[in-house]
Amino acid sequence: MSITNVVLIVLVALVVIYILRGIKIVSQSETMIVERLGKYNRTLNAGINVILPIVEQAKETIVRRQNGGISRTSRIDMREQVYDFDKQSVITKDNVMTEINALLYFQIVDPMKAVYEIQNLPVAIEKLTQTTLRNVVGEMELDETLTSRDTINSKLRNVLDDATNKWGVKVNRVELQDITPPESIRRTMELQMQAERNRRAEILKAEGEKQAQILNSEGEKQAEINAAEAEKQANILKAEGEAKAKVLQAEAEATAIRNIADAVSDRGADPVNYLLAVKYIETLKEVAGGQQNKTVYLPYEASNLLGSLGGIKEMFAK
Repeated sequence: MSITNVVLIVLVALVVIYILRGIKIVSQSETMIVERLGKYNRTLNAGINVILPIVEQAKETIVRRQNGGISRTSRIDMREQVYDFDKQSVITKDNVMTEINALLYFQIVDPMKAVYEIQNLPVAIEKLTQTTLRNVVGEMELDETLTSRDTINSKLRNVLDDATNKWGVKVNRVELQDITPPESIRRTMELQMQAERNRRAEILKAEGEKQAQILNSEGEKQAEINAAEAEKQANILKAEGEAKAKVLQAEAEATAIRNIADAVSDRGADPVNYLLAVKYIETLKEVAGGQQNKTVYLPYEASNLLGSLGGIKEMFAK
């Protein structure tokens, strides 16, 4: 093989290598920053792109891997990314040391700023999140921290979004995973929760007993009212019955008296004397009845009334 052929082959190989190095295929949701002679030139879009090797080159940037490691790459991921930060110790407003870890969801919206405005974007975001978390939690007491995760998440997101805007990064949300107070505080909180449960149970028991007593007293009251009402109705019915009986008895006596008066008048006698004599005889019968050898004294005025008995005898004889 001649020298000319060798040189030609070498030149062809160099051209092929040059062309291959100049072709950049960018995947969807990724981009690349191209520098020409060390100065920003353009941003490559998804698809096939051509650059001038040696004169132009892709700018490398630092990225964080899923395992927590950091590496360098020329491809910038435009998708939303998540950073899972390790637990860190934070002091609350009431001086309680608490361990907190958080998840940060962010997205690169301006690749040029993400490359040129910050030297190490993952570390910068991590440190900024940690310091901001300390500041936010340091303004809250432990009880408020444990019950106000949404408030902490909102404050963190607002602060981080404002701070990272200069880096071309959009912080979408921040989520607190775990808030772990010291063991002594956890035991105290457990005792406090147990005491609170016992207190609620006692309150419920007392309220139940109170309600039961109220219901019992209302039942007894209603029973007494019902008994009084029944007695009242019974007395009313009894009184009405006695009144009707007396009326019927009086009507019967009146009828009997009228019949007797008519009969006595027909025979020419005085009905009044007759009735008085009969009533007097019945009274004497009741007085004389009972024990034997009883002495009965009659008033003097009774002799005149008894004298009329002869007239009655003659009336019946007729």
